[in-house]
Amino acid sequence: MPPATFRQGLWRLADPKISLASFASMGLSLAAASVDGPIHWGWFALTVLGIFAIEVAKNASGEVVDFESGVDLAVLPEDRSPFSGGKRVIVDQLLTRRETSGIALASYLVGILAGLAIVAWREPGVLWIGVAGVALAHFYHGAPFRFAYRGLGEIAVAIAYGPLIFAGTYMVQRGELAPAVLWLSLPLALLIGGFLWANEFPDYRADQAAGKRTLVVRLGRPTAGRVFMGLMLLTCLLMVLLPVFVVPRGALFGAIAVAPAATAARLLRDSPEDMARIIPAQTRTLLAFVLYALGAGIGMVVV
Repeated sequence: MPPATFRQGLWRLADPKISLASFASMGLSLAAASVDGPIHWGWFALTVLGIFAIEVAKNASGEVVDFESGVDLAVLPEDRSPFSGGKRVIVDQLLTRRETSGIALASYLVGILAGLAIVAWREPGVLWIGVAGVALAHFYHGAPFRFAYRGLGEIAVAIAYGPLIFAGTYMVQRGELAPAVLWLSLPLALLIGGFLWANEFPDYRADQAAGKRTLVVRLGRPTAGRVFMGLMLLTCLLMVLLPVFVVPRGALFGAIAVAPAATAARLLRDSPEDMARIIPAQTRTLLAFVLYALGAGIGMVVV
């Protein structure tokens, strides 16, 4: 049996809080697919396994990069939160660099094999979605693109956890993708991208010191707080307007996420450097994307 520290490190890399983003996207997509036909649960289970494995791989490979760049070492105790500051499995000596790299490699292999099985025996059309997903996961931290270090990580996350996971999950079930249904993933993409954005506020000083040029570092926290409010305003408008004009009407139930999204926006606009208010903003942004996925998904099924 692996030692306790190894198990603790692996658990951190599989962080259930962060995995909520991929589960929200897959769940919303499954709800949309269920409206158009029966659900194939075995293939859905394989989809979940593949995406979850790639997510663990991204977390593990990112830990190695952030440790080597000095980002994780530069995070001060007063700047840590339950949602940011990295998994710290190497810093806290739960895993060695070699063990963390090994987990990344093994997880990528599991995710890729699950995807290839789906391509071979279920839906060939998801091949390029899978390739794009693995590429975004690896190059989020990895060279030569290092999206997270160049102010592109927020966009990469929004694309991956919004339309990419949503489209792949839907196509595995239905064999095609209705463009109108894909619009459902847009508010979710913005909310999950916003969650990453909120998580960058506590890491501002460490990221800046290590040369990790996130959007919060590029803009500065006060400006980033105001831009975050604009992003949440746009998202709230989409949650209300898309069910009226584009997506199934039942998705309007997803607008239950307006309240936590608006609260998070106000907190980060008014107190972008106050950890006592940043952490509640992170919590509410997470709650917003979970509620949107639940509300819109349940609404489509029951209405």
